[in-house]
Amino acid sequence: MDDASRPDARPAARARGLGLGAGPFPTGPHNAITDVCGVRVGHTTLSEPPRVHSGVTAVVPEGVGPEHPLPAGMFAGNGYGKLIGATQIAELGVIETPVLLTSTLSAFRAADALVGWMLEQPGRERVLSLNPVVGECNDGLLSDIRSRPVREEHVRAALDGATAGPVAEGCVGAGTGTTALGFKAGVGTSSRVVAVGGEDAVVGVLVQANFGGTLRIRGREVTPADVGVPARPPAADTGSCMVVAATDAPLDARQLGRVARRAVYALGRVGASFGHGSGDYGLAFGTRRAARAAADADLDPLFRAVLDAVEEAVLNSLLAAETVRGLRGDVLHPLPGRALLEFLAGAP
Repeated sequence: MDDASRPDARPAARARGLGLGAGPFPTGPHNAITDVCGVRVGHTTLSEPPRVHSGVTAVVPEGVGPEHPLPAGMFAGNGYGKLIGATQIAELGVIETPVLLTSTLSAFRAADALVGWMLEQPGRERVLSLNPVVGECNDGLLSDIRSRPVREEHVRAALDGATAGPVAEGCVGAGTGTTALGFKAGVGTSSRVVAVGGEDAVVGVLVQANFGGTLRIRGREVTPADVGVPARPPAADTGSCMVVAATDAPLDARQLGRVARRAVYALGRVGASFGHGSGDYGLAFGTRRAARAAADADLDPLFRAVLDAVEEAVLNSLLAAETVRGLRGDVLHPLPGRALLEFLAGAP
């Protein structure tokens, strides 16, 4: 079921290559969350068409653990979701494990696998408490979610295979079966380099896009019909989006909570409807332990950078996806780049 032959590191269409990059700030070298030093990403993609389109994505900060937690903050825009570990993050303002993203009904198996993997790492023989962090989106439209296909070996493969550098996007890992804004979506990522208090900092984001609404680009709504894509009949406005943000800026947990808010606010830029059945979460962590926190008044560029990066990451998730037929015959198509540019070039 684990389609190991799939080229998960293949080049894919990206917003910036189409002239649709967001905002004035430069990106990091890979325009990905891995541009934050010490952050790695791994995917395990599960593909057994048409029944299974699922997987798991791991965001792995270097050295994170209960003995070396990282400052973190979170925000729930609409809390219809299962963000495992959320209450301890809110209470203590730290993460002590990598962050996993997966399918809703597989989240609990993933959390158990993450605990096992963490306890086996060297130097943790005396650990008696651990707070696994697992977010999820419901891929049940296209995948047999009730089969809970994500197993321990898939979680471990994503964790052990996490790397720096370019990040595969679209129908990979936790984004294999997700949809957003009427299109096939998936995983997307982006980064920005900004000055915070006179010092350069990097902020990177990764999204698992699976939410409702109507796509909006540069102020214009874009429906599947506008770009020649067959559309499904209207469905209940349900879905979710997990946004993970990482930064090397010197921020404390409270400030990272403010970053997490902006990560969720950014979804409104691309047309998210934040419906009743949507779980829209932002989780932000910093990679600098015990650093003196920047002044709040210096954070405006970072806030803008997060908004821009999330907007671009969502577009990347739509552009890099592939057409997928689900187990009940539903077909979702990606956002076609050439047709999109033709539509945007037309008269309003």
